[in-house]
Amino acid sequence: MNRQYINDHYPDLTVLDGFDDAIIGVAERIDLVAVCYDYAKIIAILMQDMTEEDAIEYFDFNILGAYVGEHTPIFLTTEGD
Repeated sequence: MNRQYINDHYPDLTVLDGFDDAIIGVAERIDLVAVCYDYAKIIAILMQDMTEEDAIEYFDFNILGAYVGEHTPIFLTTEGD
């Protein structure tokens, strides 16, 4: 799934700039529809410009900690992340 598909089929969802390669898909449950991102891929993208420690800190504070409305993205962590 990519940004264009999401924009075409889910125009109200929030898509993060610069993290298209980390999109897994769209997650849904009652009262929630949101773009789902791969945590490890987001950290890898951030590490292109900073250390792993700084990338995790940046993610935790600026991305995970940001509420941008009812369609705020969600992040999937898998075993080993």
